[in-house]
Amino acid sequence: MNIIDFSLSHARVVIGILLFVIFAGSSTYINIPKEAAPDVNIPIIYVSLNQNGISAEDSERLLVKPVEDEVKSVEGVKEVRSTAYSGGGNVLLEFDPGFNPDQAMQDVREKVDRAKGNLPNEADDPTVNEVNISTFPILLISLVGDLPDRTLQDFAEKLQDEIETIPSVLEAKIGGKRSEQVDILIDTTALESYGINLENLINTVRQNNMMVSAGGQDTGDGSFSIKVPGLYESIDDVLNTPVKTFGDSVITFRDIAKVKRTFEDRQSYAKVNGSNSVTLEVSKRIGENIIATIDEVKRITTIASKNFPPAINILYSQDNSKYIKTMLGSLQNNVIAAIILVLIIILGALGVRSGLLVGISIPGSFLSGLLVLSILGFTINIVVLFALILSVGLLVDGAIVVVEYADRKIKEGSSIKEAYSDASKKMALPIISSTATTLAAFLPLIFWPGLAGEFMKYLPITLICVLTSSLFMALLFVPVLGTVLNNISRTVLQILIPLIFAIIVFNLISYGIKFNSLNYLFLPIKIINYILPVITYIFIFIKIIPRVYKLTENINSKSLTITESAKILSSDSNEPILNLRGFIGIYAKVVNKLLNHPSKVILSAILILISVNFTYFRIGSGVQFFPDIEPDLAKIVVFARGNLSVEEKKSYVSRVENIILDIQNRNKEFKNIYSLSGNVSEQSEASEDFIGSISLEYTDWNKRRKSKIILNEILEATKSIKGIKIETREQQGGPGGGKPVSIKLTSENKNLLILESTKLKKFIEKYPELMNVEDNLPAPGIDWEIKVDRKQASKFGVNIGSIGNVIKVATNGLKLGEYRPDDSNESIPLYLRYPNEGRTLETIENLRISTQNGLVPISNFVEISPSNKTGNIVRIDAKNAISIQADVKPGVYSDFKIRELEYVLGITNKPPFIKGRLMTDLPKYSLDPNVRVELVGENEDQKQAQEFLTKAFTVALFMMLMILLLQFNSFYSGFLILFSVVMSTAGVFIGLMITGQAFGIVMTGVGVIALAGIVVNNNIILIDTFDYLKTKSNNVKEAIIKTGAQRLRPVLLTTTTTVLGLLPMVTMTNVDFVTREITVGSPDTQWWVQLATAIVFGLLFATFLTLIVTPSALMLRENIINWYRKKISN
Repeated sequence: MNIIDFSLSHARVVIGILLFVIFAGSSTYINIPKEAAPDVNIPIIYVSLNQNGISAEDSERLLVKPVEDEVKSVEGVKEVRSTAYSGGGNVLLEFDPGFNPDQAMQDVREKVDRAKGNLPNEADDPTVNEVNISTFPILLISLVGDLPDRTLQDFAEKLQDEIETIPSVLEAKIGGKRSEQVDILIDTTALESYGINLENLINTVRQNNMMVSAGGQDTGDGSFSIKVPGLYESIDDVLNTPVKTFGDSVITFRDIAKVKRTFEDRQSYAKVNGSNSVTLEVSKRIGENIIATIDEVKRITTIASKNFPPAINILYSQDNSKYIKTMLGSLQNNVIAAIILVLIIILGALGVRSGLLVGISIPGSFLSGLLVLSILGFTINIVVLFALILSVGLLVDGAIVVVEYADRKIKEGSSIKEAYSDASKKMALPIISSTATTLAAFLPLIFWPGLAGEFMKYLPITLICVLTSSLFMALLFVPVLGTVLNNISRTVLQILIPLIFAIIVFNLISYGIKFNSLNYLFLPIKIINYILPVITYIFIFIKIIPRVYKLTENINSKSLTITESAKILSSDSNEPILNLRGFIGIYAKVVNKLLNHPSKVILSAILILISVNFTYFRIGSGVQFFPDIEPDLAKIVVFARGNLSVEEKKSYVSRVENIILDIQNRNKEFKNIYSLSGNVSEQSEASEDFIGSISLEYTDWNKRRKSKIILNEILEATKSIKGIKIETREQQGGPGGGKPVSIKLTSENKNLLILESTKLKKFIEKYPELMNVEDNLPAPGIDWEIKVDRKQASKFGVNIGSIGNVIKVATNGLKLGEYRPDDSNESIPLYLRYPNEGRTLETIENLRISTQNGLVPISNFVEISPSNKTGNIVRIDAKNAISIQADVKPGVYSDFKIRELEYVLGITNKPPFIKGRLMTDLPKYSLDPNVRVELVGENEDQKQAQEFLTKAFTVALFMMLMILLLQFNSFYSGFLILFSVVMSTAGVFIGLMITGQAFGIVMTGVGVIALAGIVVNNNIILIDTFDYLKTKSNNVKEAIIKTGAQRLRPVLLTTTTTVLGLLPMVTMTNVDFVTREITVGSPDTQWWVQLATAIVFGLLFATFLTLIVTPSALMLRENIINWYRKKISN
């Protein structure tokens, strides 16, 4: 007894397992953690380096290079990128994909610890950080109000403490938080009159601000420890610190300075909707449910905000759970739509029983696959959702094939149990092979390299789980359900019909009670209202028993009359197949005529493939890395040049912000407008003249204009502001980041690099169809350089350190130490500095320093002169580097421009072939041979993805061939099926030309691979049927025609159900079955257009091939064999 017979004879066990899977799968779907992005370790570790006041040049020499020299030898490092800027630097290490993040972090920390000894004493300790998408913020909470910074920050810290008590929250970080510090504002006159030396002042503070553990004593009567508390605990402790004594007189800070607890100097301004704000960035723990976490965060915030002043408004932005909810809604709607469409098609073609069985197989496969994913430890994220939506069009094929075969057997006179048993056994091997080939198509994607691969590996894993579940559904659960559907339907009808009548009676009486005005009748009527429906239920339940039994027996009884078509199509029948009538008869006659000229049919198919490919490469829309999605977020970026102060930068950005606020007041198209201005570009490799940005969070897509229209209006309105440059950025829908055209220039000669980069930038600015050119060249500006004459200074007993300390007092302040008050969780630094009016260049020129000869002006040995400002210094693999980036104009695909630039810049000597034309007339740009140029960014990612998907497709074809050889033991059959896969790509190109879409490297590429798995299925079953019928017939041509006639209905059914299931994605239509709304063009549907288009058009074309070309190829083989035999016999 095989597993199919065992299942049919133990139907209750199988049904019990199915019920368990459905209930467990439903519970899993509800409770499984849902995340925005998968838990992916981005192969990047960065080291942050800080030293207050250090120049970019010194940062490169003293901070960046020592760390670079150590970390470049870490195992697995692919590239080392470093940036030195005023105030610090960073070293970023990119590792090879698949690296061990824990080991890499350990190795980098060890190397950085070694480098610490070579860093300046004044530098802060370097910090080593890793990047993990799962720890990115999932929600931004803004406290908005025209209140002082301290007030907003205090309430933000209280809210932060509340939110971080939620177990699923990793942290709630206050973005742009200004650190506290204590300013000791000295009175210069008092300091000089008392003759206080700065070095002595520093030592005095350090010696008076320390905890002394004086040991302990054990007297025999007891033991105790002795300590000398000396740490500052309040401002008064600082003020009362003695700094000098004259006999009995003691000079304290109170006599020479004012002490003020304040914030560090403002470096940036942040506003939300035009008002001051503080923002909390909430991150969740890995593996936690994003929807539940954000709901809990909002609940806690609502409770905590009740104690806030009325002037503080709470705003939420960048809510990642919203996107996941939308995707889940799309998934549910697609599954429901697929079930409805399948039921309509199957009910019309095969009847009620078959329609119900195929309809049940969709949620059954889907939920069982989800259960397996949960057991494996996976969560639902955007890639898993993508795979589940894709699987809806793939998992019904097996069930349709089994049900259709059983339906045909029933019409031929078999009993229901025999029909489903025969269907499951006969179709087991073809369905297993077709599922295996589909899985083989996706299996290579598990090995997708790079960051894109870390994301996309969830796609094949999810599909493998769901499609394997669909295999068990088709071969075990559907046949078992088919044999017991009589009993199930009888039970359901026996319970449902009386229940409907009972509910009607209950509602009628309940409605009648409203018209009763007599109180004494209220209780009797109420009792009747509950008793009468029960009586009705029992009465009807008993009365309909014979009728329900008779009805179900008639529906599920063996067919007594066998139709003429069923007789002719029967595998055991010898009647001429051309006697068939109707649509199948027409198809049989067409195939009969085509089989007389099989070579012409195949040649025509090859010519179609060649001509379609040729046509697409001439008129196609090119290549696109990822589809364009209508964004929820956009950004206005503001650039300005010169030595602008923080306030000047704020003024420029505020003018742009006010224009956007005016547009908002008119159109109400934004949820939130978040502006950031000031010194916000120093730690970025982007253009140094970046002075601020305005982030826009749009309202729902159907309640506003298109993003590009809104951004164009903003660009036009801001043209009147002189002295700044405005660019717009839209949120990208897929992997990659930055502008599509990114040119990297590297050289060991820094001056040559700057010269060549400047010339190239001017060339790129004039290049056709490029816009928003950006670079990280040093921005023009002035730095003041203080040159010390060491010989002259030594005559006064002065050194560089003491001069530097005097100058620090007139700039950012001289750090004396730290203290920790009771009301703060962090140490607060103490800075000695001049009041605001004393922090000028004139003050520095007139500074005096305490020497052995008394107070001496530093101008005696110091020369102050202006110099060109040194911008950020970028290095890649220890070489100087400059990047130039650009956008392409709307309607232009970046792939065309990148291929042109590769030729123009001399990266390749082969002119590009674009839209059927060899571009030999492009202008060639001559670059100095000592400067190396590369096109990186999206171009690099696109090439890697393209190369891998090409290899994956090749490997998938080879694996499919092995499976086919295992089943058919025939190279001809194997290559014939693979030929249909290659031919189906012509359908993909036809679809792209009809819809005007570009070939999406990721989405269309995955669609072609998915298509390969689907196309193979029909061909496997068709050739398997032919191999069987060939043994029953002496005429091969007759066997081929009968094969096509038998498989016509299931092939058309599987194609139709798949196409209809994907049609909403092709047309970007989303039907919400809960709110009963139909939307067209929503952003969540734009994700799937390229993929669905590839499958739908490719499948339609492949169906034609399966029904016409495959029979012709089988006939051609027979003709060749007969010709060969004749040659041998002759």
